[in-house]
Amino acid sequence: MRSALITGANRGLGLEFTTQLLDAGWQMTACCRAPAQARELHALAARHAGRIELLALDVADAAALTDLPARLRALRHLDLLINNAGVLVSGERFGTVRSENLARSFAINASAPLLLTQALAPLLERAHAAKVLCISSQLGSIAQASSFRTVSYAMSKAALDMAVRRLAAELGPRGISVLAMHPGWVRTDMGGAGAPLQAQESVKGMLAVLARATPAQGGHFYAYDGSEVPW
Repeated sequence: MRSALITGANRGLGLEFTTQLLDAGWQMTACCRAPAQARELHALAARHAGRIELLALDVADAAALTDLPARLRALRHLDLLINNAGVLVSGERFGTVRSENLARSFAINASAPLLLTQALAPLLERAHAAKVLCISSQLGSIAQASSFRTVSYAMSKAALDMAVRRLAAELGPRGISVLAMHPGWVRTDMGGAGAPLQAQESVKGMLAVLARATPAQGGHFYAYDGSEVPW
């Protein structure tokens, strides 16, 4: 049975990834900060008995990321890692940027995916053609930068894109594909009610891109529809 681990699984894209992968027959490890309060995840667990484990994980805690493999003793291999958890500081404009918001954004959006992928690399290597998906954003594209808004988010996603390139260079020769993806402007708590794209469509598209990805495509930055996003 194919196995996947996802961060930020309790809502939005993370919840939709978990739902679609469970429906496709995957074994899931769904991580979030407070699984006891994640009602939708518990409902999924009730519908897919024995195929989903809920784990408490705060990706801002570097020690927790390093220690996670010790909590996954029953997992023999990992076919897919989805670094989905993220944070966006709303209303950020020039003159209002705070150092603590920058630090937290980099810790969660950039450092955590790198550290978690590093920690889980042995499990990924035991799978056949394992894949790592890092949820980035078009706002992290330097080529498309046009305003100062959400600068902590944009800078940290640009840093994540660099981490993806470096991880792909390291893990590609081991048969592991590492990709960054822009999910589109999605109607979630982060994206807002005015976003034009449903989570179901975004996730379906990203899973389709992942399904055909190879290590040779590692280090690339794709949109949910398969088009390439400029760095």
